[in-house]
Amino acid sequence: MTVELVKEISGEVFKTILTASGPALAVSLLVGLLISFFQAITQIQEFTLTFVPKIVAVFICLFVLLPWMARILITFTVNLIEKIPVYVR
Repeated sequence: MTVELVKEISGEVFKTILTASGPALAVSLLVGLLISFFQAITQIQEFTLTFVPKIVAVFICLFVLLPWMARILITFTVNLIEKIPVYVR
């Protein structure tokens, strides 16, 4: 296994992780930002107010996008397993 091969595999891993987890992280960030604005405008400083909507929004996002995320991860895994003979050389 060469250094270039390791760089290629690790690049694919990071790209796959960011692609699969990006939507859930973006939803969490957006909901957190909207709740922060709401708290700043209304002067309500309740800690539980931030967690419950984020959890619900991320759960809905994962429920909707899970088939797409699974397809990305399965494709990556299949490609990785198919290339094992190339990696062994």
